[in-house]
Formats: sequence, C-alpha cells, structure tokens
Amino acid sequence: MNLPLVVITGPTAVGKSEIAVELALKFNGEIISADSVQLYKYFNIGAAKLTKEEQKGIPHHLFDILEPDQPFSVAEYQKLARKKIQEINERGKLPFLVGGTGLYIQSVIDPYEFPETTGHEEIRKKLRKIWSQGGKEELYQRLQKIDPDAAKRIHPNDFRRISRALEVYYLTGKTISSYIRKRKKSLYNLAMIGLTRQRSELYQRIEARVDKMFADGLIEEVKSILEMGYDPKIKPLQSLGYKQVVEYLMGECDQAEAIASTKKATRNYAKRQLTWFRRDDRIRWFSLSEERTEQLLKRIAIDICRSINI
Repeated sequence: MNLPLVVITGPTAVGKSEIAVELALKFNGEIISADSVQLYKYFNIGAAKLTKEEQKGIPHHLFDILEPDQPFSVAEYQKLARKKIQEINERGKLPFLVGGTGLYIQSVIDPYEFPETTGHEEIRKKLRKIWSQGGKEELYQRLQKIDPDAAKRIHPNDFRRISRALEVYYLTGKTISSYIRKRKKSLYNLAMIGLTRQRSELYQRIEARVDKMFADGLIEEVKSILEMGYDPKIKPLQSLGYKQVVEYLMGECDQAEAIASTKKATRNYAKRQLTWFRRDDRIRWFSLSEERTEQLLKRIAIDICRSINI
C-alpha cells in the first residue's frame, strides 16, 4: 500500500503554513517545505519562514538546507522530499508537504520524469548572451512558438525558467510540458488540500505581508546577505521581494517603488499559482474567507481522514 501523504497548497499569503501547523498538531504530523526559497539559509523574512514559536513544536523539514549560492534542482528536491516522507512514515507520523511551488509538489507526488539535459551549460550561455543583449522578447517568443503551454506558466522576465524550457527542447526534441503532462497514478496515498480566499482579501493580505516584510527588516536582511560576499544575481536573490530590494540597493529604484513592485509581482505570482493548481482535479479546495478557522479545520480534517482512510 502506498504511504500516506497530505499536501497543503494554494497561492502565496493565503495562510498555508499556519493551517498546516494546526493540522499537523491534530494528526501527529511533521511538515516538509515545498517552497523554493525557504530551502536557503539566511532567507527568512522574504521567504515568510515561521518562527520557532509559530511552528508550535511541529518538526519542519527542508528549511535552511542550502547555502545561498548552492546549485539545486527540482530533481534533487524530489529525492530529498521523498526520503523525508519515508522517514516520517517510519516514525509512525503523518507527513505534510506544504507550500506553493507547484513543480516541487508535482515532482514528489507523481512519477515525474526529469529530462536528461547533459550539455545544457553551452546552450544556457548562448541564451544568456541573447537575453543580456536585449533579446528577452525574442527568447519568450521562441518559447511561445515551441511550447505555448509552458509560455503561459512562465513570466516573460523569468530567464531561468525560459532558459530551462528551451534547453530541454533543444537537447531532447520534446517540450518541458510534455514531461509535466505525463502524470500517472500518484506514488502516495494522497490527501490534497487547496486553500483559497476571495481575491480582494488575498490581495489585501499580500499587500499587508509585503509591508510587514519591509517593516521587519527585509532590506537589512538582503544587505547582510550581500555583505557575506554573495552575488546579487544568485537564484534566491532573484525571487519575490529579494529581487526588488536588490534593485533598490543598486540605486535602480527608491524604496516606495521597490515595495509597490513587490506587491504587484506577488499578486501576479498568486494568479500563476492558482492557474497551475486549478489544473489538478485531485485538489479539494477550501476557502478561508467563508468560515471560521476552527470550523474549516474540522472540515479539512474530515476530508483528510476520508482521503487516506485513517
């Protein structure tokens, strides 16, 4: 029989982490992060990592495991997360995979194949040269022509993901979307919970979170990372909030513009997350806008029990 696993997902700022902690307390669970920024050491405020107090004694895994400039792939994440799921089950506890990075979640729960891309460095160099010489639109248009499904999911300014999708096609002759679509029966006995809020409420929460991050010292956090000698172009410093603060520190915008840009980019990211997750009909959706948290937790708990038969 497949090992049980609960997935808690949804858009950024919806309240996944807090709900997951309460559910883990109810089910004697442990939490595995499915967030691509929380993996990195020193990235705390902008990654919205829970404090020790907020974790309420629940073990949290795959937080702070990477140095900021350490290369890391989805395939590596898949191996680490699956190992943690196995270990948590062996301890007689229930694993909760929690986060909003859709590709990370899918890579773990499904028999996800990773395209072999040996030799990708040479192609990436060529693509980066085109990008740096003002060819952003050209590369995005290539992606739209080759793999329109991927282009819908990827932001036109996201060089890393555009490059990855083009590399896969040039090296294998297949689109990255064709690998993603090969979904078979999950490896786990799954309960998949999606959390939502009314759009206006979600956007208010995003704006409040961004304001709080800046008030709590996001700029100082980025300064301290840069003072350690890390390049401003490293992957985690290109993520939401961090990218905008780097631009502010480089004199490319003022603080108010950095805050406004972070809010806009985060709202757009939330839309893309929802587009990704809505395609998966295994997810049972619960709205945090429509009932009290206590009542919602009861309903989710019942759904988990039914889904994984515990």
